[in-house]
Amino acid sequence: MMNIKNHVQLVGRLGANPEVKVLESGKKLARFHLAVNESYTKASGEKVSKVQWHSVIAWGHLAGIAERILQKGTQVTIDGKLLNQVFTNKAGEKRSATEIVASELFVIGRPATTA
Repeated sequence: MMNIKNHVQLVGRLGANPEVKVLESGKKLARFHLAVNESYTKASGEKVSKVQWHSVIAWGHLAGIAERILQKGTQVTIDGKLLNQVFTNKAGEKRSATEIVASELFVIGRPATTA
């Protein structure tokens, strides 16, 4: 049987500047949201565009890079893995969330500047 791996690659733009924290352990964490555009044409010929939002986290050295070079609108390629978490919110309800844990980050476009 094939060795199946948890791997995801996304190309999109940051919806806001990364949020960066330094934890008590001294480890740095960056969190940001990535908008990924998807376009397709229906059988009727109608073009459809959708945006999917993904939560991305980066740790350590990669978090420092994200803090220094990423900003809202930056276009990036993210390589990483999916992390599914189940938690109980303040109201006592069970919730789940899926995040991308980045292992590589490549800037492929800068945000548009306005004059």
